[in-house]
Amino acid sequence: MVSTRLGEGTVFTFDVQVGLAEVAEIQTEQPSQRPLALAPNQPKYRILVVEDTQENRQLLVKLLELFNFEVREAVNGQEAIALWERWHPHLIWMDMRMPVMDGYEATRHIKTQPQGQDTVIIALTASAFEEERTVALSAGCDDFVRKPLQEAVIFEKMAQYLGVSYVYEQSIQSSSQQNATSPRVVTRETLAAMPAEWVTQLNEAATQVDGELISQLIAQIPQEQVDLANGLTDLVNNYRFDRIIALTQIATE
Repeated sequence: MVSTRLGEGTVFTFDVQVGLAEVAEIQTEQPSQRPLALAPNQPKYRILVVEDTQENRQLLVKLLELFNFEVREAVNGQEAIALWERWHPHLIWMDMRMPVMDGYEATRHIKTQPQGQDTVIIALTASAFEEERTVALSAGCDDFVRKPLQEAVIFEKMAQYLGVSYVYEQSIQSSSQQNATSPRVVTRETLAAMPAEWVTQLNEAATQVDGELISQLIAQIPQEQVDLANGLTDLVNNYRFDRIIALTQIATE
């Protein structure tokens, strides 16, 4: 329907039939959880990063080292093959376009060797063309990831192909809630149950006010010492790094 008044304007009105959406058609995206650390009691994973661009290579190397992966790096396919032959990484992040020898040739060489099938190779490329995936997989790559890399994808792929498991912030919070009635006081005696090297690392992390590193150390605490984990978590959440420093100094004396 159209209604017009001279000097005022025109109003258009119409009816639209709508229905209620089915619940199953509405998908709520759950907030992603960023891992805080590797879960305890896992193998020492060897990861090789092959990338000719220094900035890209260093970003990935630093991220993996932060999670205590054993990491090596190479700037081209020839270096990657040499490292693979003597170091036998569990997984290779392989840039596909590099000078000297590209990732396609390096992957083909590794995958044709007797032990090559035991190494997971994930292709890295900035190309937006879907054909690149086909070429990379045909060269022997196990998977394909586009740049720029996203942390969530990196952690997901390593969990998928290596079985890596992580400790998430929500997991620590849930554990704390389940043990809400447990004592949360960190004492010299509870710290003495942990190795001296671990206590020293905790002291250094608190001195640097590095909450993320402390969370990684908390993740290494055995389940039997849940009171210590809960107490340290509370101290970090309340920014009582000074208290952690004092306790760890006492424990190492």
